[in-house]
Amino acid sequence: MKIGVFDSGVGGLTVLALSRICLPDADFIYYADESHVPYGEKTAGEIIEYVDYAVSFLVKKGVDTVILACNTATSIAVGFLREKYSIPIVGMEPALMPAVRRHPEGRILVCATEVTIHGEKLRSLIESSGSDPDLIAMPELVRLAEAEQFGIPETVKYLREKTGSARDYDAVVLGCTHFSLFRDSFRQYFGRETDLIDGNLGTVKRIKAVLGVGEDPCLERAAAGAGLPDRKVKYYFSGSYVRRKAELERLERLEERYISMIGV
Repeated sequence: MKIGVFDSGVGGLTVLALSRICLPDADFIYYADESHVPYGEKTAGEIIEYVDYAVSFLVKKGVDTVILACNTATSIAVGFLREKYSIPIVGMEPALMPAVRRHPEGRILVCATEVTIHGEKLRSLIESSGSDPDLIAMPELVRLAEAEQFGIPETVKYLREKTGSARDYDAVVLGCTHFSLFRDSFRQYFGRETDLIDGNLGTVKRIKAVLGVGEDPCLERAAAGAGLPDRKVKYYFSGSYVRRKAELERLERLEERYISMIGV
């Protein structure tokens, strides 16, 4: 079983890391479109072009399915891709529905990129959920994640600037996979009572269903400190195979960062 995981950059490593724990027998190809990150400021036409190229690349590598580990790419391109390709394409969307189920009368904030915030997919989610969440674009977090700049004081300052110091949320939806790498900063800013929700586990569950793999308590294993299995991943940056040891160590470090914060 070979699974392709796509993102505009390193954010999708959070989905890859959880997938590696939940699907330890699978082989993975991770495609980061580092030549064009961030996607949140691109046009719809550009995003479709970039993602189509990446999925075509992954299909040629023999993957059985592709995870679009990018909310922005899913918002714009998933319909086009499902019409074009015969293999299953599993996308991501801001985890608004789980947030509403957990907090039906609560105050909810959705953080995402500009494209996701203004996209039809999120509008449809809001209508379907019957909720009225606050929506805030936080594009700087993508750049900070790409540069591995995770300083809590600096990130908390940015969150304060973007939210106007509002903290009284029952749930905060991390609607970009890059944002999941800042769970410690979100927790520091919003406090222990706020539910931090991303779409990673839901996406992995969908992949397991598509592939006919039974349920198991993989999130519990991750939260309990389960390490990543031996690397069965090939990484590509915009089609170029990643060979440098320092770069491979950086990618592994980012995956481990996310796993270490699942319970945060």
